[in-house]
Amino acid sequence: MRTITRRMISDTVKELFIKANRELPEANVRALKAAFERETDRRAKGILELCLKNLELADPLPICQDTGMAAVFCEWGGRCILESGSLREAADEGIRRACSEGFLRSSVVSDPFGRKNTGDNTPAMLHVSIVEGEAVKLTVAPKGFGSENMSALHMFTPSAEADDIAAFVVDAVKRAGANPCPPVIAGVGLGANAEGAMLLAKQALLLPPDENSGDEFYAALERRILADINALGIGPQGLGGDTTALGARVLAAPTHIAGLPAAAAVGCWVTRHAEAVI
Repeated sequence: MRTITRRMISDTVKELFIKANRELPEANVRALKAAFERETDRRAKGILELCLKNLELADPLPICQDTGMAAVFCEWGGRCILESGSLREAADEGIRRACSEGFLRSSVVSDPFGRKNTGDNTPAMLHVSIVEGEAVKLTVAPKGFGSENMSALHMFTPSAEADDIAAFVVDAVKRAGANPCPPVIAGVGLGANAEGAMLLAKQALLLPPDENSGDEFYAALERRILADINALGIGPQGLGGDTTALGARVLAAPTHIAGLPAAAAVGCWVTRHAEAVI
């Protein structure tokens, strides 16, 4: 058995939250550069160029002023023991220290109606899965609410087809318009139950946006959704162009015989995350 200390968790979460707010994953930058090269609309191309320039100028500052509500995904090795305290306390401590030491904006309120700011971006949305081994993998994904507010869930019947799923996701992006700071990334979760589908959609945003599923059925669905979104003509920042989305990724899971849950998580052009293994 391997002992993991609370400090190891909080230190790693702190570093990942700061890093995610300052640097886009390489795959996301790659997708943005490819979109810039393909874009035919002059104004849209100029906006994409400014996005790339922003990544250069922001370093080492946050890419976006909305430093997001943190989602922390933890894959905990079954042969690991937490030395003291709780994983929740350790994760929140990391976010709290990142907010202070990284000078990140506090954007979380303690109650949906009281609206009092917690002052340190806590609590994080913590998702834990137990896996084999003696390692702990942490992924921290800050999510601004310009894009988070555009999330959508639909409980289809089992008779739903790929056409219905694609139309649902495209409609969610169409209704979002310029609100999520396009070009977006569309994360799609299929199956499980209502909350499971939304979690899958959020996890789909962690996948490289310029790649496709290894399953050809879902790869074809991803390509179709991306093409249909870009055909909307919303374009970068909603001002028109070829590039409304940088990618569309789908994750699927087993579900009940009586339903087909579908969720769409919309990521802005700075769909951020960082990961590390302890």
